[in-house]
Amino acid sequence: MDITMNSRIKNRRKQGFTLIELLVVVLILGILMNVTLPSYLSSVYTARMGAANANARALATAVQAKGIITQAYDTTLANYAIDMGGSLPLNPCTGTSTGYAITVTGSTAKIVASAGTNCGTWTPTQYSVSR
Repeated sequence: MDITMNSRIKNRRKQGFTLIELLVVVLILGILMNVTLPSYLSSVYTARMGAANANARALATAVQAKGIITQAYDTTLANYAIDMGGSLPLNPCTGTSTGYAITVTGSTAKIVASAGTNCGTWTPTQYSVSR
């Protein structure tokens, strides 16, 4: 009988993980998260900034095209929705389609994406167009 009890105890011990093993796995996962998370966030911010600048450039093209036709620049974003394919693009840094600014000085218009809070700290590219 003593032999059968020993084999039962051995079988029970092989069924699961010990607390130490689980703590080591959690520790390793924590270290991996600390190493990879900043790189991941940096790449996400970079992608959002690039998309915001690309959308601002597309808006600048629409502003220039409309400015050449009408001989004046319009600073109202909503008036460019049709020229942008039916709606204004979202600014991924602000999460809104109103995350762009158009300023007009004489015959020059400047278009820039708003920095927002979803992209960290950055300075958006300013696009100038003239007729």
